[in-house]
Amino acid sequence: MSPSPKSIAVIGAGITGLTAAFRLHQRGFRVQVFEQATRTGGSIQTVSESGYLIEAGPNSLQYGAPELKQLVNDLGLESEIVPANPLAKRRFLVRGGKFVPVPASPGSFLGTSLFGARTKFSIFAELLARPRVRTTDISLAELVRSHFTQELVDYAVNPLIAGIYAGDPEKLSVKHAFPTLWAAERSHGSIIRGMMSASKAKKARGESGVAPIVSFRHGLQQLTDTLVAQLPPGAIRLNTAVETLLPGQPHRLIWRNGQQTGTDEFDHIVLAVPAGALAQLTFGSLGERPMASLENIPHPPVSSLFLGYRRDQVAHPLDGFGGLVPAVEKRDVLGILFSSTLFPGRAPEGHVGLTVFVGGMRQPGHARLTTPQLLERIGGDLRELVGAQGEPAFVRHTYWPRAIPQYTLGYEQWLGTIETVEQAHAGLFIGGNVRDGISLPDCVKSGQKLAERVAAAG
Repeated sequence: MSPSPKSIAVIGAGITGLTAAFRLHQRGFRVQVFEQATRTGGSIQTVSESGYLIEAGPNSLQYGAPELKQLVNDLGLESEIVPANPLAKRRFLVRGGKFVPVPASPGSFLGTSLFGARTKFSIFAELLARPRVRTTDISLAELVRSHFTQELVDYAVNPLIAGIYAGDPEKLSVKHAFPTLWAAERSHGSIIRGMMSASKAKKARGESGVAPIVSFRHGLQQLTDTLVAQLPPGAIRLNTAVETLLPGQPHRLIWRNGQQTGTDEFDHIVLAVPAGALAQLTFGSLGERPMASLENIPHPPVSSLFLGYRRDQVAHPLDGFGGLVPAVEKRDVLGILFSSTLFPGRAPEGHVGLTVFVGGMRQPGHARLTTPQLLERIGGDLRELVGAQGEPAFVRHTYWPRAIPQYTLGYEQWLGTIETVEQAHAGLFIGGNVRDGISLPDCVKSGQKLAERVAAAG
């Protein structure tokens, strides 16, 4: 008689947990997923309403990581991929109160009005930089200043970080948030030469140099919905919060669903939840919270406003991906995404869709405003940056109170806490955006790695 398959509890039904659960199910493990929310997918949320297709969380996907491509292939979703409009290669930054195209070639860089002569010269001079080994971590802003100029920090790095992290480059760690830049400086001195070398190495491994931007026919939630559909019936328990882990052989979980509580036993436990949930999780009969300090990881609030307009209400041609706003421009929005240009079918005929991001580390109070307050606050930016006139025909407001973990200077203290807890409890595995990177491909990789670690242990 063959032994019965090992049982695995996966806590969290975001993209990391669902990927881990799917891969473990493929390997023959008995998987039970616990999710305290009413839906799966975590921050990935696609809504179809009034002829608009709205992404309330991530808006697009960089399709380059082998783990992601393999997952899409195994789920049978390759035919559902929708590539971004070629115009999406065109990006904008605000300077002097208007959107200015980001230069896409050396020639356009020399002619751009985004940067002055000193910054342009610094780009070419940086190619001659010698390798350096830093003894301590530094912020992203400090790294860029030391290689280029403050202008590049203000008008390139600052808005870019607002778009990726909703964060502040003066506080983000290079070592933890941008390890490729950290490695490039150590190996080549020149960040530019280091990144070029890394790109060549990727191509040599058969990976694409620049990952294309894609989505799916029914939006990004099609990915998580398909993962859910591939799991056995009853494998996911929604509205179920895991409150206590009693480590042992087997591990015991105490969970709550409304007024009902229960206990289940598992051979291995996978934790794929945000930092706040890890901080609240109690261990043992004494109710200790060994990861309580993770509550202190900054997570700025962000509001995402999807706005639909008649095409004649917006003067800007919307001929690109969208635009980001540097803090020095003193605007109320972090950026505006041209959603209906980026992918087809995002707005009804004769209309356009814009996604506006507000708040973050820069202006957290803005994110907490009500929908009418937000519309009034950003009205001037919409008029001046894209020429929007009149009231939008459609509005959908999504508020994320703790949006994105900030990999700040000193982040190793929290990574150390996670590692210590893992090492203290055999059969416990922790991953997700608090540990393995914040992008959607990073989270897929994290789920894959969690499944591989469980399989190696069991």
